[in-house]
Order: sequence, then C-alpha cells, then structure tokens
Amino acid sequence: MAIAQKLHNQLVLASASPRRRQLLAEAGYSFKVVPPPVNEPPTPTNCQLSATAWAEALAYFKARAVAQKCTNAIIIGADTIVEHDGTIIGKAMDQDHARKILSTQFIGDNNVITGLAVLYPKLKKRIITHITTLVVMRKMTDTELEEYLDSGAWQDKAGAYALQEGGDRFVKKIEGSQSNVVGLPMEKLNEILTNN
Repeated sequence: MAIAQKLHNQLVLASASPRRRQLLAEAGYSFKVVPPPVNEPPTPTNCQLSATAWAEALAYFKARAVAQKCTNAIIIGADTIVEHDGTIIGKAMDQDHARKILSTQFIGDNNVITGLAVLYPKLKKRIITHITTLVVMRKMTDTELEEYLDSGAWQDKAGAYALQEGGDRFVKKIEGSQSNVVGLPMEKLNEILTNN
C-alpha cells in the first residue's frame, strides 16, 4: 500500500457512474461513492481547449468539488469524452441528438478520452492526467440504430454509446485500454494509487 493510502485510509469515487463503481470494485478496491454536488458544464461546441485538456478539466472539477467535503480521503474524479475529426462529442441531450451522433458523427475512428484526477487533500497533492483509446466504429443499419436508441443504452454516455451495453456490436477495433472506454482507465489508476 502506498504511503498516501496509509495516511488517508479512505478512497472516494467522485462519480455517480455505476460503470466506474463496478470497475473499481472489480479491481478489489474498498471505496465510498460521493457524487459531485455540482452540475457538469455542457460540452463546448466551439472550445479553445483541446479534447484532452477538457477531459482533464472536467475530472478535476468533479474531484475538487468532492475534496472540499472529504478532506481525509483520496479522491478520484474522472470524465470521459469522445473526439471525432477534431470535434468533442459529449453526452446526447435527447434521443434525436443521439440519433445524429450515431448516424453521422460516430462512424470510423474515434478517440475515447478519459480525464483522470486523483487528489490527496491532506497532502495538498494532485495528479491530473488522461488516457486515450482509439475506437473504430462501423456504420449501423437503420434497424440497428433504431433498436439501439429504443434500448436507452445511449443515455448518459459520451458519444451516445456504451461498450458494455450492446455498443460492442458496432466496434470494429479497439486500440488501448478497454476500461478507459467504459469510463475509468484502471491501468493508469492502479499505477497512480500504487506509486503515490
């Protein structure tokens, strides 16, 4: 166990995501879930920040909000976005928006980027980074698209699809961390928690 973990003894996931919670639990961590008490800023349509900087900023925004309440813990914040042809794609606003994303924007090469922020309030230390995974998607047929939309699996998902909820049927190739695509890059997180 790293020195910081001995000092804090408590791991807090600053996210309401059941997928992130499942990944952390499957990795054997004992932790508490504290959703950020703030609303996430909307995905910018014309942003001066790069996609990686935006993902990192959102992860830190979430972690910092929770760290103000949990000062004796290690706080994990994460945010996943999709970048396609230089455009940041966040969560679909509604089913029509999801249809547009999945039928026009989300075909071919996509970068799935998760910003990761690990804060140690007691030590006044923070680690902010990101992981990028290449996901190559195939075009859905009209029937597949409507079935997927009707399933509701697009809701609250970056890029309007979930790898673990049927979205894997439309993936041609993944290069990089698969847990990153689900929402929490466990390889990088394990490295941070072990070495800090």
